[in-house]
Amino acid sequence: MIDGPVIVGAGPVGLATALLARARGLPAHVLERLPAAAPKPGSRATFLHRQTIQTLATACPVLADQLVREGLVWPGRGTYWAGRRVHHRCYEPVRPRLAPFISLPQPRTEELLHEAGVRAGVTFSWGAQADEVVLQDTSVLIRAVDGREWRSAFVVAADGAGSVMRRRLGIPMNGDTAGAPFVVVDIAEDPARPLPAERVFHYRHPLAGGRNVLFIPFAGGHRVDLQCRGRDDPARLAAEPRAWLRSLLPPGHACEVTWSSHYLFRQAVAETFTLGRVLLAGEAAHLYAPFGARGLNSGIADAAAAVDAIAEAGTDPGARHRVLAEYDQVRRAAAERNRAAAGKALAHLTAAGPHRQAAQRAAALAARVLPRAGTWLDSKPYGPRDAGIPGSLY
Repeated sequence: MIDGPVIVGAGPVGLATALLARARGLPAHVLERLPAAAPKPGSRATFLHRQTIQTLATACPVLADQLVREGLVWPGRGTYWAGRRVHHRCYEPVRPRLAPFISLPQPRTEELLHEAGVRAGVTFSWGAQADEVVLQDTSVLIRAVDGREWRSAFVVAADGAGSVMRRRLGIPMNGDTAGAPFVVVDIAEDPARPLPAERVFHYRHPLAGGRNVLFIPFAGGHRVDLQCRGRDDPARLAAEPRAWLRSLLPPGHACEVTWSSHYLFRQAVAETFTLGRVLLAGEAAHLYAPFGARGLNSGIADAAAAVDAIAEAGTDPGARHRVLAEYDQVRRAAAERNRAAAGKALAHLTAAGPHRQAAQRAAALAARVLPRAGTWLDSKPYGPRDAGIPGSLY
């Protein structure tokens, strides 16, 4: 029997859960299906909101300082329509402790979370692919493919979009897959021919065949999101990104691609976030289109709420059913709101239907004389930010 929660998944949500548990005085053990230091497939978030940084700071101020020190705070943001700028905003310089957000590649965020976890006394089992989950009255038994077993009073399933834990528990995901594919590419910074350190969104980029293109700077490079068209082959565009990237970059740019992938964004939420003594968190519980950076940030909010629930249930066994039910209710409601917000952003980007297309064209024309029209075009691709929880965006 392992004291404290077992966390399945050593991605950023699982690592944050373990670190937050240690900050509450709970032992924490993480199971990860991959070997130690193996690169993880799947999504690569780059954006941490101030709320997320503050949550992590409660567990480890040193980690929060490292994230802010290494991360990038954009100096501004711009939006273009068919090559013409329709909105621009500069941010006031901020002191590091007050950073409103940071942009940092997920692999580095995971490294810093893992290092902080090791310092805090988190223990790990690598190459531990969960295969069987047995719910019992007072504990949960996890059995791996290789026969190893772990038993704990509580388990947090943070094993990502393809969560084995969720599937073994038979928890369905409710939602759908969006019809618009996207190609996502990371390129390394070229000091000789740098791109602007601003977030830049292009509606109908003239050098991308009229496709929408988003540039997001992060420490050491840029993320480029290309919205595909109906006849595009996303797999080919992701496999040969330099063929279309070069025209979007300054002449002579090195165009060093460090990662590329393509996605058909799914919008889905688990039917329940708890079953027995298992709590789902992060992409094991919800999947959103990435607009508005809801995935990772809401996953960290899940982690904090899960640890709070486990800590309260541990000190008051009679409260277990209540606190787990509250976790399910509150975090699932937040997930539904985040899914709706991401869905609104996705609908705007795909401009499905003549009404949305007409509204965008009208706003682009009006932006010449009405700044509010440009602000609307700038904000709509990210959706409303409101999780319905006082003091929380996620």
